[in-house]
Amino acid sequence: MGSYEKLMEKHREYFLADTASELLNWDLETYMPPLGIAQRGEQLSLLERMKHRIWTSDEFGRLLSESERNADALNDVQRRNLDLLRLTYDTAVSVPEDLVAEVERHRAVSWGAWAKAKAAHDWKVFEPELVKMVELTTKYAEATMRARGVANPYDAAIDVFERGMTQEKAARLLGDLRDSLMPLIRKYTDACRAIDTSFTNRAVPLDAQRKIITDAVNLVGYDTVSDKARGRIDEAEHPFTIGRLDDVRITVHYYEDALLNALFSGLHEAGHALYEQNRNRDWMYQPVVASAGMGVHEAMSRFVENMLGRSRSFWRYYLPRLNSLTNGAFSDIELKDFLRAVNKVELSKIRVNADELTYQIHVVIRFEIERKLFAGEIAVSELPQIWNELYDKYLQIQFQDDSEGVMQDVHWSHGYFGYFQSYSLGNIYGGMFLQKMERELSSWTDEVERGNPRAAIDWLKDNVQCLGALYDPMVLIERVTGHAPTVEPFVGYLKRKHSDLWD
Repeated sequence: MGSYEKLMEKHREYFLADTASELLNWDLETYMPPLGIAQRGEQLSLLERMKHRIWTSDEFGRLLSESERNADALNDVQRRNLDLLRLTYDTAVSVPEDLVAEVERHRAVSWGAWAKAKAAHDWKVFEPELVKMVELTTKYAEATMRARGVANPYDAAIDVFERGMTQEKAARLLGDLRDSLMPLIRKYTDACRAIDTSFTNRAVPLDAQRKIITDAVNLVGYDTVSDKARGRIDEAEHPFTIGRLDDVRITVHYYEDALLNALFSGLHEAGHALYEQNRNRDWMYQPVVASAGMGVHEAMSRFVENMLGRSRSFWRYYLPRLNSLTNGAFSDIELKDFLRAVNKVELSKIRVNADELTYQIHVVIRFEIERKLFAGEIAVSELPQIWNELYDKYLQIQFQDDSEGVMQDVHWSHGYFGYFQSYSLGNIYGGMFLQKMERELSSWTDEVERGNPRAAIDWLKDNVQCLGALYDPMVLIERVTGHAPTVEPFVGYLKRKHSDLWD
């Protein structure tokens, strides 16, 4: 066995340890008893130490260097594996093991404090743990700046989720998106004021909702019911997806009077899960089987949730099916009115429930806050105030308390700073993928209307998902679409959609 093959065996060990950590995190947010959180933090910390030791061992470094010296004998995929491993190795050796372990341990503690604080509507319960999370994340980012080739800690934090993206590049794209959408938001918010969406709050028993979510995600290809299923659905405070290839799990949060919130979050997470399942299986356990980045990940999820799930074609097929599953709960609602309700543009408080236009402003606000936080311009204690000021500035929204405001998202409790712009990057990428797909698969909406949304999913699988981490995100975007990232296709999609709905 040569050095490259031995190196892949080492990566296989890491892959298995990492997926074990994922399952422990899934259990933490689904079935963990309250007093088990501290112990779970210690378990995760130990696994993180083990993974770090795999990366930083003398043997791993030697095998990597030997493989690089013999790279001419390798194919393109194998050389890409080496590039990915070099970045990971250089990053890992730049971070002390104790810091890696402490970050992972505190994630469990911080998440527990967030969940408790949100339920109690008490920011002060979460604040001290978030202070520590910011300190640990900043130390980690500072340690990895050189390995990642970036100039500041926030760029290092972003690079974890989107290789090659910086805050300046993200700010330009998000700024272009904000400036393009604000006139549309003003126009269609006014047009939508008289739209009655009260029927969307009709009570649907939770057992019925679970059946509906299962039905919808299986329809788009996320199998949770057959004897070959590679997925499952559970409940959590904040929906998420975890796992890779043969074991990919999603969670949904249910409210009796908010069926559509659960449905669209289920479709969103199913989009993530399909991306994880649809990688090239020949690359199992190799670095290239990872995702290209979280922007591409969000492109996959928001395509399923919005471009597919809120489309006329989808609801022309699915509304009768929904009525069948709810004993006619919406049988008095016409398709036109249903479509307008699920696409209504309104200034709202909660990001995950926001329409496609205002959603981007929710992301802009979080991005601006993170930049200020990492630049040392604001302190954690000021986050509720800054949050409320920016929401008043952009969306004229006031919050009753911090649970529906600054604590509505789980990300900061996990230390996922540098992530939020991925949602809008995903929308931008998704608009570009949609434009390309419509040129090559003009019949995809007809297929959806006939109850076959998998035609579109298969296009994404063949053109994007199967490529995994073979290319950095922006390289992948240009290879698939022929263009560098630009907001125009996504903005054009929104203009066409809302003009058809309201004009």
